[in-house]
Amino acid sequence: MKLFLKGDRCHTDKCAVERRNYAPGQHGQGRAKVSNYGLQLREKQRVKRTYGLLESQFRAYFEEADRLKGVTGELLLILLERRLDSIVYRMGFATSRAEARMLIRQGHFLVNGRKVNIPSFQVRPGHVVELREKSRKIARINEALDGVMRRGLPSWVELDRNAFKGTVKTLPVREEMTTPVFQEQLIVELYSK
Repeated sequence: MKLFLKGDRCHTDKCAVERRNYAPGQHGQGRAKVSNYGLQLREKQRVKRTYGLLESQFRAYFEEADRLKGVTGELLLILLERRLDSIVYRMGFATSRAEARMLIRQGHFLVNGRKVNIPSFQVRPGHVVELREKSRKIARINEALDGVMRRGLPSWVELDRNAFKGTVKTLPVREEMTTPVFQEQLIVELYSK
């Protein structure tokens, strides 16, 4: 399944999933039926890899979502979308979450005027994420900002392209998290065993 991990390449015909959508190797096309546990594990691995998390980090996010009031699966995805690296990717400053993580680690972003270099920083509604003055001439970031309209901007973030800043208006809603579509209930079932 296409996870859009390679940035713009996943939007072109060069995407590996489009060319060959079966597992590699001699026996890639003849797979056995997958069990319920296999489906649950696959879904968890998909979400983990999409957001670029380790198992212990993902488990901590799940436990935090489980403690909060509401639907655990939806809360898990909302917590993951509120990460600074995910917000930077959604605003279009980077073409992939991995690139966003790298840019944040290098100290290119300010949150409410303060330098933040932790990709897992939880952004709240009303926070302003902006590119530092020194970083505004980086060609890679400008190319990513030009391509953001192709990917689309979610309604819960607002981007001021000319000022290189974006605002988180509200918490993300489950209906807007479409790329790729997750079945978060399978993850909840997996961890509740």
